[in-house]
Amino acid sequence: MEIYQSEEQQVEAIKGYWEKNGNFIIAGVILGFAGFIGFNLYQEDILEKELLLSDNYQALVEKSATDKEAFGADGEAFINTNSESSYAALMALSLAKNAATHKDWSKVQEQLNLAIEKAPTAGVKAIASVRLARVQVQLEQYTQALATLAEPLPDSFTAAVEEIKGDTYVLQGNKDLARSAYQAAIAADGGATNSTLQMKLDDLAQAVALPEPMIIETSLTEKSAN
Repeated sequence: MEIYQSEEQQVEAIKGYWEKNGNFIIAGVILGFAGFIGFNLYQEDILEKELLLSDNYQALVEKSATDKEAFGADGEAFINTNSESSYAALMALSLAKNAATHKDWSKVQEQLNLAIEKAPTAGVKAIASVRLARVQVQLEQYTQALATLAEPLPDSFTAAVEEIKGDTYVLQGNKDLARSAYQAAIAADGGATNSTLQMKLDDLAQAVALPEPMIIETSLTEKSAN
């Protein structure tokens, strides 16, 4: 690096550098400033679009309370138009709820699967997955329900997942797996009181403990009476 011996030399060197590179520096500053303004305008445009989507989504959801038929068609149109938006998954959840009021379980499953596919976060995906599994259990689609619950979901949903697994195993007649699932659900709750879940586990224990010898004893008594 050149070492300057006087202030005059430094000033002359700066002038020479500026004369040689000044235009490039000015152009760089202008481009940088333009880029900054452009980025801010881009951000503002994104925010404006998100706010508009939010307003449209809210208006449609409010409409579902008064006109469920129109909400179904308008909601699907909203998803088609905004398929890459985070609101697509939320609208699919709302449409699934709307279809459930009509007991249109095929449509419910369709919309919940769409919500899972479009989910912007793991939490939204988990909500849709848990709801889908419950519908599948209700429709006696036990294998599909267990497959739905086998997908990785946040730890905060473990209790709900294990409880639904327990319900599924009970309906399949597999009491051992049901008991393990209910116990896992209770453990995942961190000891929190869940009276319904505890009742399921207690009922299962009573069902397992029903003494068959009572039936045999009754038969023997009947024979003795004869």
